[in-house]
Amino acid sequence: MNSIRVRLGVLGLALLTGFTTPTAASAAPAAPSPTVEEQRLDRAAPQEILRRSGFDTVAPRLTRALEAARTYGEARRAVTREGARLWQRAVDRAQGRGPAGGDVSRDDDRPLYWARLGMTRDVRTWEPDFGLTDGQRAALLDELERSSRGQDAIRYPEGKGLKRILLTGFDPFTLDRDIRISNPSGATALALDGTVIATADGPARVEAAVFPVRWQDFTDGTVERALRPHLPKVDLFTTVSQGRIGRFDIERTNGAWRGGFGDNENVGRTETVPVADPASQPQWTTTTLPYAAIVAAPTGRFPVYDNTSVTEIPAGGAQPVVRPEGPTPGSTARAGGGGDYLSNEIAYRATLLRDRLGLHGTLPGGHVHTPVLQFGAGNTTEVTDPEFVRNRLDIIAQVKAILRAAAEGS
Repeated sequence: MNSIRVRLGVLGLALLTGFTTPTAASAAPAAPSPTVEEQRLDRAAPQEILRRSGFDTVAPRLTRALEAARTYGEARRAVTREGARLWQRAVDRAQGRGPAGGDVSRDDDRPLYWARLGMTRDVRTWEPDFGLTDGQRAALLDELERSSRGQDAIRYPEGKGLKRILLTGFDPFTLDRDIRISNPSGATALALDGTVIATADGPARVEAAVFPVRWQDFTDGTVERALRPHLPKVDLFTTVSQGRIGRFDIERTNGAWRGGFGDNENVGRTETVPVADPASQPQWTTTTLPYAAIVAAPTGRFPVYDNTSVTEIPAGGAQPVVRPEGPTPGSTARAGGGGDYLSNEIAYRATLLRDRLGLHGTLPGGHVHTPVLQFGAGNTTEVTDPEFVRNRLDIIAQVKAILRAAAEGS
């Protein structure tokens, strides 16, 4: 039986199963330590969320599958299978299928997030007897990320008479500020993936995927790789993230700038958004969502705004200037309507990809910022409460209504 070694880095703990006698494969690179993001997993709140949702069984299942693997090929198949199983289990739970597994509400996106980190930590620290190169380990982690995020499960039925909508969400973030945080955009992706929305123009099928809050993944092209095969075939797309308190925003303009805020690995990047063919890279991209129709529609209890403001360095200038009505000709981006973090970046990348595919004039697409998902007043310690659940359900329902309005207004 292969051995699995899990090092918990700064926590100073080590668990080792199996034999430690050196073998012929001992020359393989040593397994890396868990990441900053994975190290948060052992804190009380994540463990409670996993236990109260039944998702505490997910990582151990993958561990057993890795222990049984005799070759790299077997390991890769196990990782792909278990990653896809996690995504489907999270979608099923969010949509009311199968057992709830505990008393954490079904609409919660956090069991998926924390269970995935348990899986990536096991793969990252696994030391099989047959040896594993750095490239093979990276490929396993990449396969796990894609399959457990729904990125390789985007499929639409064949035939006419059905609109196709593509939606993306995000993991929880700013976890060092509050480890309990949920992301309503990720919850919305789970709630709507594979569902059909009735519109005045007929049914619309939604397919969804979730993305990490990590600069490096975006630099490596995860957004383009996931979206490129589908944008030419869909009728509408929207990237979704958590934004401002108490309001939705339809972001009119996206900027080619990273503002340096720390991601889930506590890494900050301050630079122009790195994309392929930077020589043809624009400073700004724009939404093609029908923002006027969306803002005018009665979509829910939160107000919805057409947000046109950006921050730019004007042509010939040196200092950033806020422009409430949008960028001026020849300016350099410092923040889109959605800011200078990864929500702005996914909107920029998706709309730039739309434009580079020649779809600007035919494909409605852009970014929706949801309200901040807030806990109930006075709750500073509990992982959930009734107001927290109500807020998340209302946000999910309003995103669905926004999609309906967008589909009808396109």
